[in-house]
Amino acid sequence: MVKIDNIELPDFPLLLAPMEDVSDPPFRALCKENGADVVYTEFISSEGLIRDAAKSVIKLDIYEKERPVGIQIFGANIDSMLRSVEIVEKTKPDIIDINFGCPVKKVVSKGAGAGILKDIDLMVKLTEAMVKHTSLPITVKTRLGWDDNSIRIVEVAERLQDVGCKAISIHGRTRAQMYKGNANWKPIAEVKNNPRMHIPVFGNGDVNSPEKAMEMRDSYGLDGCMIGRAAIGYPWFFNEIKHYFKTGKYLPKPSIAERVQVARRHLQMSIDWKGERLGVVETRRHYTNYFKGIPHFKEHRMKLVTSDDSVDVFAALNEIESKFGDSIIPEIL
Repeated sequence: MVKIDNIELPDFPLLLAPMEDVSDPPFRALCKENGADVVYTEFISSEGLIRDAAKSVIKLDIYEKERPVGIQIFGANIDSMLRSVEIVEKTKPDIIDINFGCPVKKVVSKGAGAGILKDIDLMVKLTEAMVKHTSLPITVKTRLGWDDNSIRIVEVAERLQDVGCKAISIHGRTRAQMYKGNANWKPIAEVKNNPRMHIPVFGNGDVNSPEKAMEMRDSYGLDGCMIGRAAIGYPWFFNEIKHYFKTGKYLPKPSIAERVQVARRHLQMSIDWKGERLGVVETRRHYTNYFKGIPHFKEHRMKLVTSDDSVDVFAALNEIESKFGDSIIPEIL
């Protein structure tokens, strides 16, 4: 069993990563149904929250069926982060996570996200202030360092733990790498193997198969893994990993009809939550993975990703279902 503060999780829990414009309530619900043990919101700007910006506030929506659920916030100003904690607390999440890893320029340029990796003292000070400001468990998601010459993640993780951080998720790349190259899990294992560490250490980056998850567990000894891109448009991934852990065999892939049914639910939930226009537009990024590998699919994909009218998108999904039925996508058998 793994514990984040008093939150009990199964051995080697699977966490849905906080992803901008991806980890919204509809998608989190689907991942939860399909085996995710902990889910996180999209990252939320502390400055946006304290200014009551609509785009930030709507991301605070969480639901009972998601628990345990973490709300992730980012920022570099301690006062703003503490004020945002007070706002977040009112929505009663199970966890507050701090984003110290986002590599995007508009975040980094303000010293937030991975930008704070240039100022480890501030990173620790900010974490400590937030821990003292709330009774909710504070966790951190970060990267190995700013670049290959500044990887101090063993020391950083220990310092964060010492000021009260209850778990740490580490993406196996530096900020300089962005999302290129391969994730390096060895420094994450060094954090876990530090005899002074006692909080859970979760790995993140390049877990795109059940075998990779098993490698992270068995070869690197980590406490769990956080899954990001591999889950986009494919919420079944969590259960596939769990089935592989239990049996050593692959869970049968969902048929095209099953994929359509889930994509249809996903779209409807998004419309119910965000309204027609945003619901349609923001579900588009998932369709490539929902139907990845179907031969001669371009015409159908264009209908899914270019229409602004949900009636047309639902019609396109119905067309896919009637055309391909219960067949399995051959490329991913």
